[in-house]
Formats: sequence, structure tokens, C-alpha cells
Amino acid sequence: MTLAIIAAQSENRVIGRGLEIPWQVKGEQLLFKKITMDGTLIMGRKTYDSIGRPLPGRITIVVSRDRQLHLAGCQTATSLDAAIELAGETERPIFISGGGELYRQAMPLADVLHLTTIHLEVSGDIFFPEVPEAFKLLEEKHYSSNINYTYRRFERRAKL
Repeated sequence: MTLAIIAAQSENRVIGRGLEIPWQVKGEQLLFKKITMDGTLIMGRKTYDSIGRPLPGRITIVVSRDRQLHLAGCQTATSLDAAIELAGETERPIFISGGGELYRQAMPLADVLHLTTIHLEVSGDIFFPEVPEAFKLLEEKHYSSNINYTYRRFERRAKL
């Protein structure tokens, strides 16, 4: 089982402002869709609330401390570990897709990191963690759009 993190951040590592993504970039969400299609998305409840629905073509697992939470078309888990275990049963690629707290918890567990940097600085209250040196950059692609952005794919270095 490969565990991947997928995120978009600004130059100053902002990923959100409340429930909002503080930019609209043409093409960036299509890249997210291409990478995650037919996979399993694990996200926090606030991230789910910002989207408002499960995304087509993907299994959605929402992490919440609320054991009574039921969301149409989604599975729920009360911890990241429980969500990963549930996702492992799907035999699909697994993507941690937000928010900030789940990214922090998942970083030591992740094998792959799909990170898009939007080339602007914005104010916000949710940040992506720094990429640890344990990850090696394997792919980088620049995109021109209404706001330019760069996609990078990292993989965890082999443990010695």
C-alpha cells in the first residue's frame, strides 16, 4: 500500500483561509482530478465541508472525532490511522487531501508527495508543513495559467 499526500500551497505555504481556498487557478483542479481519479481520498471534516460533496470517481473517507457523523456517499473514520486502515481495504491508491492537521499527521507516514505551489503569496490561517529532507524531488513541471503554478512529485528516500 502506497500512501500519498496531495496538496496545493501558496509560495508562503498557505493552503486555506477558513473553509476557503484563497485562489482560483485554471487547470490546477484538473491536475488534482487526474492524479486522484479512481483512488481513495482521506480528508478532514472541514476539508470535506469546503468541498461539500464526495468527488466523482473516487472513494471519500472523512476523518472526524464525531462518531455520529454520517455523510451521504462517504465513509467516516475517527482517526487518520483508522482511515488509512479502511482505505487499505479498497485496494486503490490512497491520497491524503487535507487539511492542515491531517497533512501534519500523515507526513511521517507518506511514501509520495504531490505538491503544487501556486506562484503568489496570500494571507491564510491553514498552512502546509515543510517538506522533510526524507523526501526526494523526482518530477517538476511548470504550468502557465491565470496564476502560474509548479507541480512537484516527491518520494520518500529509502531508509538505510
